[in-house]
Amino acid sequence: MKKILPFILLAGVGFLTYSCDNSNNDPVVVNPGQDNDTVGLAFDAFPTFTRVKDNLYQSKQVFKNPLVKADVVLIYIQVDGTNDTPVWRILPYTRYADNGIPVDYSYDFSKFDVLFSVNSSMNLNTPDNSVFYTNKRFRVVIVPADPAAKNSAAASVDYSDYNSVIKHYKIDESKIKTLN
Repeated sequence: MKKILPFILLAGVGFLTYSCDNSNNDPVVVNPGQDNDTVGLAFDAFPTFTRVKDNLYQSKQVFKNPLVKADVVLIYIQVDGTNDTPVWRILPYTRYADNGIPVDYSYDFSKFDVLFSVNSSMNLNTPDNSVFYTNKRFRVVIVPADPAAKNSAAASVDYSDYNSVIKHYKIDESKIKTLN
């Protein structure tokens, strides 16, 4: 019995130690209803497009700092208004020329750069049609990707609405700089 008693005592202490563990892996919620770690950035871009082939024009803009793996890039094009009251549309965006032929604006991005593209079935290589790819203002908005968006406030953001995105991510438009 004297040889078994230390094992019983050790088992009892181990059981008490395990049963008193308070870490049940539940998430800790600080300030419920407030988002304290979602940060968005925005830049203006005025790309200089180069003809790549036929009626495809592209321009690559490099980010000053590489993006984080969990960042997403949204691009908006100014389609109307002035610099004080711009009207923004999210890319991809299709604009129709007066003759009804579509001109498509799209983009691709990596963690280092964004590639703007303008493509159409009409000849863009004429002075009249150069308006579709010259003097264009784009707004590059970098937001964190939220894999749990179904369960968060980010799920309620309408990403096609520029003003909704700016408001949700608390982006100060007076501090937006131009991407070179």
